[in-house]
Amino acid sequence: MPTSTLLTVSNVTKRFGGLVALNDVSFEVKEKEIVGIIGPNGAGKTTLFNVITGFYHPDSGRVIFDGVDITKFRPDQICALGLTRTFQLVKPFKDLTVFENVLIGAMLKKSKAAAVEKAEKVLKDLNLQRLRDVQVKNIPVAERKIVEAARALATEPKMLLLDEVAAGLNPAESMKVLETLRKVRDQGVTLCLVEHVMRFIMGISERILVLDRGVKIAEGLPSEIASNESVIQAYLGVKYA
Repeated sequence: MPTSTLLTVSNVTKRFGGLVALNDVSFEVKEKEIVGIIGPNGAGKTTLFNVITGFYHPDSGRVIFDGVDITKFRPDQICALGLTRTFQLVKPFKDLTVFENVLIGAMLKKSKAAAVEKAEKVLKDLNLQRLRDVQVKNIPVAERKIVEAARALATEPKMLLLDEVAAGLNPAESMKVLETLRKVRDQGVTLCLVEHVMRFIMGISERILVLDRGVKIAEGLPSEIASNESVIQAYLGVKYA
């Protein structure tokens, strides 16, 4: 049975004064797919996430999520529909515990009692129980990124957008985050990732699209993207091994 399309970005353009940050960008993400988005700094990757999640509204084009036109929706309305995100700069509530951070996410759709139960389940699923009562400011950056993913997961999303989740992590930490994200997908959550760490994004993505100066210049399997001459010239520099 073919997998249905969950997210459609159709001919989206976003300008900031004379700067065209996104220029007629279109792509789709299917249910339970893992899609990576790469490109040089200033390519429009985070702007694209901000448009999809309602922090910016496009100047033209449409964003359709699960059959609903969300182009003009607010971020909270979009999150309530099941589309949520993490940020390039991790933004947990540092003075709260890991459990309290995840509980905040769970309370978006649930009563207090049900939210507590959901938060405990997410902690167990992502192997965060040992950190349950630790304040987030006292845990390493890699663990904070997993906590932020856990808080987003507690909102019961259909799709999760992750902005540079592997940035600043060593290989062992990156592997831990990668394994966590695979668990999230195995639970039925669709993933879309913006990333600069090529080993990470090539290792987890089933399909990759490439932006350069606001334009989509390529889309395909990781192996196809790694050997695409336009991508090599614009971003990779050499063929990815």
